[in-house]
Amino acid sequence: MRKKRLASAIILLTLFATACGGGNGAPAETDKAANNSTEAPAKDADAPAGEFKKLGDEPLTLTFYSNGATFTDVEFETMIAGPIHAKYPNVTIERITPAATTTPEEVLSTHVPDILFSSVSQRLVRTGAFEDLRELIKRHNFDESRLKPIAYNYIKEITKGKGDQIYALPFNVNQHVLYYNKDIFDKFGVPYPTEKQMSWDEAVELGKQLTRTENGVNYIGLVVDNLTGLSKSLGLPYLNRETGDAAIDTPEWRRVFEQLKEIYEIPGYVAPDGTWNWNRDNFMKDQNIAMRAAWLANMVGPLEELRQQGVEFNWDIAPVPNFSDQLGKTREAQIHSISINSQSKHKDEAFQVLAEILSDEGQRIIARNGRVPSVINPELEKEYGADIPVLQGKTVQNVFIGEPIQEHYQHPYEPEISKRLTEAAEDLAVKGLDVNSAIRKATEAINKDVETLRTTLGQY
Repeated sequence: MRKKRLASAIILLTLFATACGGGNGAPAETDKAANNSTEAPAKDADAPAGEFKKLGDEPLTLTFYSNGATFTDVEFETMIAGPIHAKYPNVTIERITPAATTTPEEVLSTHVPDILFSSVSQRLVRTGAFEDLRELIKRHNFDESRLKPIAYNYIKEITKGKGDQIYALPFNVNQHVLYYNKDIFDKFGVPYPTEKQMSWDEAVELGKQLTRTENGVNYIGLVVDNLTGLSKSLGLPYLNRETGDAAIDTPEWRRVFEQLKEIYEIPGYVAPDGTWNWNRDNFMKDQNIAMRAAWLANMVGPLEELRQQGVEFNWDIAPVPNFSDQLGKTREAQIHSISINSQSKHKDEAFQVLAEILSDEGQRIIARNGRVPSVINPELEKEYGADIPVLQGKTVQNVFIGEPIQEHYQHPYEPEISKRLTEAAEDLAVKGLDVNSAIRKATEAINKDVETLRTTLGQY
């Protein structure tokens, strides 16, 4: 029964990917993690009363499973496994990386990951896969006030008023930027974006100058990751929080649909072969995208892996655009979190690892390697990207121009119905639907899905 329940949990975990899956790569050179003096020694669950076991007193292997959010092997070694082992030579963090054909059930039939890296949600909470960390936080004297409110409030919002459990701690704040390919700008003699945040109208006009076909190559000026990406400029939920019904027939969503329709109607955006859904590989590998608004974590780690494979090109970072009345804000900040498996036999030791990762020195390592820290310490942001080769020479200060907004509450049905927004984007891009018709069609499809989900998953 336990395996069955855990298998169900991991299946649900796979539904909550908010960024692309991680890749593989060789370990990168790391800084050593330093002390976090705020944590007291943890009391081991199996130790006699009054005795404490510090992390690293004896050989210990903790297992780690990353699901959904991009977290490459290079990042895992650089930000977690390497620094922990450097400070505690007796402690090894092993990543569970199943083959592509391996099912979650097969993973959990032989492993109980001690530490989980993912996004956490109300739906995941109900699976029993996550340990409530409140007791561990108290036992280890962990200082929650150090965590950025935008990150920690999102996690606490999931169970607000329903027990107020804490099922994760924020690892990093994943923000949006505008990536741009300098080679394409140079090719067409167009000035680069600057540190000034553009409105979407300005970005669209710039994109029009860069959308053209030359020597058989379709160059696309501006990619915003379709409806799901552009809606993050306004922090829009897909579903009504209380009823679960579609929530996209609103003035705010209509504004997103209309802006996206304008982008799709740029001559040349839809390729002659019908390609319209441009993605990360088009920017990184095909290198035919001039500007792409995307998550930091979605691109920086994979770009570094690509660099290690010998593939480099001339790109940089600008502030992500927004609607004209929202300038000064960027997009929703995605929270990548670290949690403890409720079935782990090493919960105290695992929590000490979490505390080390969230110490100033642990967060300095992730900042220097391309992730925005989740703790309040402006000095760490000044070191952003210092140790990751792919960010050398990039305008990394543009990462911090504009305030990210807190991620919207994700209804438990949201992952299943997001495909309807992709279908709506295709309706706008290649099927000729007007905005009203696309919204109406998507709303009807979403509400039908919700009825099915209420039967299969239960009412939330």
